[in-house]
Amino acid sequence: MASKLRTGVADALADVLFDGMTIMAGGFGICGIPENLIAGIREVGVKDLTVISNNCGIDGFGLGILLANGQIRKMISSYVGENKLFAELYLGGKLELEFNPQGTLAERIRAGGAGIPAFFTKTGVGTLVAEGKEVREFDGELYVMERGLTADLSIVKAHMGDHEGNLVYRRTARNFNPMMATAGKVCIAEVEELVVTGQLEKDNIHTPGIYVDRILKGPVYEKRIEQRTIRVPETAA
Repeated sequence: MASKLRTGVADALADVLFDGMTIMAGGFGICGIPENLIAGIREVGVKDLTVISNNCGIDGFGLGILLANGQIRKMISSYVGENKLFAELYLGGKLELEFNPQGTLAERIRAGGAGIPAFFTKTGVGTLVAEGKEVREFDGELYVMERGLTADLSIVKAHMGDHEGNLVYRRTARNFNPMMATAGKVCIAEVEELVVTGQLEKDNIHTPGIYVDRILKGPVYEKRIEQRTIRVPETAA
């Protein structure tokens, strides 16, 4: 069996990128994002991308660097409020956007990975979300049909992984990563710590290696904080 281990970002992305492809990118805000793989995609320069992600990073970081480089044609997201360039491009008609309620987006990705082509949900009934979609009644309630999502490539980030691609995420950095790992034709994972196969506690593995095609140890992580909130100390009376 060919090794899943890759020596670096360029090696991990070799022969999987092409213009017009669909990419799923893990992360929530800029927490748990595959920083190094995103930077590698920018270096390759593929364009006309459809990107499925909770958001589009922030200006100058995360998926925001692909947006600034003119590589993204369409975003399928649930939140885009932290990126000024995103708003400018969308309002100027230079970027397509498919908005989703956040839970619906998560379920669309999970469904795609599970081989479920569509499902019905009450979320969005009677709103712009339901326009152009089938609405059906079940037990006296209306539900809107949503399609499952898949991608040509999923890029995810985990805290730990082994040579077989088994992954363990850390706390909230898990977010969309596990679902996306199952929904790409090819899944590439970058990890902070790479261990030999068998070293991970089996009951603690979040993504089994069967879903991961390539794995690498990320060379560097900035781990920026999207919004830093500090409690103001109370003044003495």
